[in-house]
Amino acid sequence: MLIGIDVGGTTTDAVLIDKGKTIKTSKVPTDHDHLLECLMGALDEVVREVPTEEIERVVLSTTLITNLIAEGKADPVALIIEPGPGMNHQDLTLGGEVRIVGGAIDYRGREIEPLDEDQVKKAAAALSERGYRKVAVASKFGQRNHTHEEKMREIVLRTHPEMTVEMGHRASGRLNFPRRAATAVLKAAAQERYRKFAEEVAEAISKRDIKAPIYILKADGGTLPLATSVEYPVETIFSGPAASTMGVLALTPPGQTSVVVDIGGTTTDLALILDGLPLISSKGARVDSHLTHIRAFAVKSVALGGDSRVRAEGQTVTLGPDRAGPGFCLGGPQPTPTDAMRLLNLISIGDETLAEEAMAKLGGDLGCSAGEAAQKVVDAAVEILVGEIDGMFLAWEEEPAYRVWEILQKEKIRPQNVVGVGGGSLGLVPLVAERLGAEGIIPEDAAVANAIGAAVARPTLTLSFRADTERGFYTVAEDGTTGEIRDKKLGQKEAEALAKRLIVERAERMGIGEYAREAEVTSSEVFNMVRGWATTGRILDVGMQIPAGLIPEWTGGGRG
Repeated sequence: MLIGIDVGGTTTDAVLIDKGKTIKTSKVPTDHDHLLECLMGALDEVVREVPTEEIERVVLSTTLITNLIAEGKADPVALIIEPGPGMNHQDLTLGGEVRIVGGAIDYRGREIEPLDEDQVKKAAAALSERGYRKVAVASKFGQRNHTHEEKMREIVLRTHPEMTVEMGHRASGRLNFPRRAATAVLKAAAQERYRKFAEEVAEAISKRDIKAPIYILKADGGTLPLATSVEYPVETIFSGPAASTMGVLALTPPGQTSVVVDIGGTTTDLALILDGLPLISSKGARVDSHLTHIRAFAVKSVALGGDSRVRAEGQTVTLGPDRAGPGFCLGGPQPTPTDAMRLLNLISIGDETLAEEAMAKLGGDLGCSAGEAAQKVVDAAVEILVGEIDGMFLAWEEEPAYRVWEILQKEKIRPQNVVGVGGGSLGLVPLVAERLGAEGIIPEDAAVANAIGAAVARPTLTLSFRADTERGFYTVAEDGTTGEIRDKKLGQKEAEALAKRLIVERAERMGIGEYAREAEVTSSEVFNMVRGWATTGRILDVGMQIPAGLIPEWTGGGRG
């Protein structure tokens, strides 16, 4: 048996899956100040009277990191950077103070200017006086040679042992210095609270005599063992949109191309699946105004949900962005899109009499009947969603994977399916699809699709391998590890084989070794280094991945 739990903005959903079928579901209101209680409440509903020894896997999708950052509750983090020559560091505020120190590493990992250790000491002292207890250190090209970052960390800890220091190359080893620095800051800000949360979850599940492995859903639709995820807390940001995308992948036939519209109580998440593969953002997840190296689906959250507050402005209506509670027809205080859809018989949840009362009140402000007010609300919601989807296509069309897809189609077309999940999808998605000239699909169990997506997502992993045979070493971008290369004539096939071995070893360390056989080469390039008419070495770049997908235990859905 498999369990999936998704913490949404409005409700926390759980599913129990047995023999590839959903057999039990639950929903509890989400209390963002008490996430653990929400998770366990939803879990307890689906495991009641279930032999715990039959549970094989528990997967969580949580908003913890997203909420910490969005609400400004993450720990304050300062940044000490070594930008080197030619680097504009003016935008690297990242919410905390930034201190600049001298020194430089070049693009091949060679030291071209020694680290100014006195400046590091002065920066640490100044930040300590300012009350900072968490610091991220980052050097441009530090992923190619992390001796300067390690030295900065050593100096800070030696002079101020009360501080916690995160190094840029340990948060991400990929190119793009500002994104790597941003990722390091986010990791430092979130790790302590995430570790506490993970420990509490593990303890609570253990007390229920559930001995199954526990996983967390990442932003790229893959899973990580909960204990391992403590080293990668920011990977769990935006796991909600990832859960809905994986849910659509699980609940629709394989190989389809679909726009995913996840309409919750507070927000609507938009994503895209191309020929059965979710579209990954080539620029990484955007947190506030900063791009990061967090691998994530190309998604967007829209401040519109079934519980959005509805207001009259003259003879028109505005929706959201705030939420006052559930719909009036469900006992809430204010008119919502849910009330409008209930009155128009687009959905069946809630009290129709209360829905009519809510729309009559709104109609009084608009100068029209309850039915006309409800239609205005639904029309406004559809207009917003259609506009947001059209806007997202402009962003999606900039993604390399989307461009390749369009080339393969041999004409400029858009996906033909609009697949709705979440509580508000039944009433709005068919109307949105009609406006877009597409087929609207509401899968069975669409209301708990996110929890299903979490339950059946398999682990993902990427590895970016770079060998410099002239200098005699290789690096792994994702964690900044390095190793020796003795063969100056290392070939492309040998580099790919080495990268495959490294991703297998990394998968085993992370507790997902059984999925390493799925690893595939995503890119492979060779550059010869020529000096004085002779080849003196090679630079080889190999990309590997265990792609997003579904575990083999999932047979396609449907109620058992």
